[in-house]
This record gives sequence, structure tokens and C-alpha cells, in this order.
Amino acid sequence: MAVELCFAGRTCSGCGAEIGHGRYLSCMGGFWHPECFRCQACNDPISDYEFSMSRNRPFHKSCYKEQHHPRCDVCNNFIPTNAAGLIEYRAHPFWMQKYCPAHEYDRTPRCCSCERMEPRDTKYLVLDDGRKLCLECLDSAIVDTNECQPLYIEIGEFYEGLNMKVQQQVPLLLVERQALNEAMEGEKQGHHHLPETRGLCLSEEQTVRTILKRPRIGGHRIMDMITEPYRLVRRCEVTAILILYGLPRLLTGSILAHEMMHAWLRLSGYPNLRPEVEEGICQVLAHMWLESEIIAGSSSSSGPSSSSSSGSSEPGSSSSTSNSSKKGKRSQFERKLGDFFKHQIESDASPAYGDGFRTGNQAVSKYGLRRTLDHIRLTGTFPC
Repeated sequence: MAVELCFAGRTCSGCGAEIGHGRYLSCMGGFWHPECFRCQACNDPISDYEFSMSRNRPFHKSCYKEQHHPRCDVCNNFIPTNAAGLIEYRAHPFWMQKYCPAHEYDRTPRCCSCERMEPRDTKYLVLDDGRKLCLECLDSAIVDTNECQPLYIEIGEFYEGLNMKVQQQVPLLLVERQALNEAMEGEKQGHHHLPETRGLCLSEEQTVRTILKRPRIGGHRIMDMITEPYRLVRRCEVTAILILYGLPRLLTGSILAHEMMHAWLRLSGYPNLRPEVEEGICQVLAHMWLESEIIAGSSSSSGPSSSSSSGSSEPGSSSSTSNSSKKGKRSQFERKLGDFFKHQIESDASPAYGDGFRTGNQAVSKYGLRRTLDHIRLTGTFPC
């Protein structure tokens, strides 16, 4: 960029006016008033002798780097170049959170719900069993057994609406990760999606520690977690449904819808099914429930629903001491979160949960849910 003195006859490429007498810039094949040659990012005049160009537009070199060299969403530094001089970064397939490749190996925590990495300037909540939860997911999190009962009732009504009422009363318990793992070890049947198992449908008699009372939050940690042992007695083919505590309502509900389908299959006399059939149809029901909630949440303006607090307080019963299901008009983030949970089901790469869901969903779309279930009962397979 050359700076020269002009005496007359030059037209500024920026403002279009005659430059007249005085200093001007000669660059990019034209002439400019010094105050008219501006950065396309910050709009301040470019006074440096060196500047950057993109699509025939000028930038300060520092502004060009900000615009065209991505910053890491975790550490906020410019993402480094690799040995070949290329910018190499990782991105979450749904949230498109960009981050340095090193963060995949430096133990940067992820939210146990939405899977986004924890930024350096934001602290996630540490749950009692070591999981971390981002503050957006915390907003609709369900953290104790009583608080989950209204949601359990709603999903029971969802099944009744499909003419698939679960005939026996099955206890629902919210538990910590250790209690879920111990229960899984004591279960003789079932196909578990390790290491991401977040719910179980139990058939064996066990004693499980359930979360009795909503803990309080101190700083960025869960505190005063109160649990109690709950003895599961085998009165039918299903003894309980267990779900990890601390997950958002939509994720808790999709896990519950999945596990309730396991219960419905066992209580309805279906034979032992191959994992891709049983887990596949359970994922179909979880996906159907999520779709119904996302559609309802986008138009609903009602507040939290309530249920009666009289009668039995047994987990899984129709009465509850909690009157909040955290249901109402969805925030923009919660609607996006619901889409993410659907995306997780749809893009699962495992043979049982992923391929099983896609085959089952195709069958339900083609033949309907009832005909698909009848075919599974008769053949143990999905209809083609």
C-alpha cells in the first residue's frame, strides 16, 4: 500500500468523491482517502502498510485472523495449525462446538446430557456420582424419585393412548450411577448399552438405593444427597425401572419411554427377542414420545402439571408428593435439546440400538405400530 500526495483529479474508491489536494492511498487498483480505506471487519481505517485481503475486501491482519482463523469454543485460543500448516479442529456433529484436537485427550469434561465440552470460562455442575451437567441442561433436570412421578404418569398416559397400557404397577426409582451399575450386575437378562447405560428395566429381586429427597446445590456441586434402600419384590415379570438422576426432563422421559417398552413387552407375553428387535422397538417408542413432546412443547403455554398427593407414595404409583413435572412451554434451548436427543437415537451406530431403531422405525412407518408388534410376537422379527 503506497501513501502519496495528490494534487487533483483523483476519485476515492471508497466514498466516490474527488480526493483533491493532500494525502491519498494507492492500493487494490484504486485511490482512497486515508479515512475511507477501512477494515471490513471492524470498520476502522487501515493505516498499516500491510493488510489482508479476502474476496477483494481489505482487513487488518489481526481482524482477518479473527474472522478466518477459528477460535476454540473450549479454551478460546486460536485453534493451532498442524504440521502441514492447516487448521485442524474437531466439531460436535450436532451442536457444531469447535475445539482443539488436544481437548479430546486432556480430560476436558463433557455435559452428561448434551455432550458439549465445558468451556474454560464456564463451570458445569458436578453431580454426586462425578458426572457433570451444564447449566442449560440443569434448568430442566429431574433429581429425585418423587419429582419424576408426574412424568411417569404422563408417559403411562402416552402408552394408554397407543392402546398399550402397562397392566402392572411398576416402581420407578431415580438412582446414582453406582446404584445403576450394581443393579445391572445383579440382572440376569437384558441388553445394556455400555458405557452409556442410563436406565434399566429390572426383573430380579434386589435392594436398590434410590434418591429420596432433592439435594441442594452449593457452588458448583450437588450437596446433601439423601438416599434410602428400596427392596424390590418380584410380583411379576418386572420388578422396577431405574433411571439415572440429574438428567433433563426430555432425556429422562425418553429413557423412561424406552424402559417402559421393555416392561410392556415382558408383561404382554412377548418371547425372548434378539437385541436388535427388542432394543430397536424400545428406541422407536422413545423417539415417538420425544416427537410428541417437542410438538406439544412448541405450542403449549400451560404451566407445570400437577397430580394428587394423597394415597400411596410408593415409587411408580399414580400418586406423588411432587407436583412438578417441569412441563410447560419449551425454551428455545430445550426444544433444541429435544432435537439433539432425537438425533442421538437416529444416529446411534450400535447394531442393537442404532440399526435396530432404523429397521423398527421403517417397519412402523410402513405398517403401523400395531401390525409391527403383531409381527414381532409371531416371528420375533420386524416385518420387511
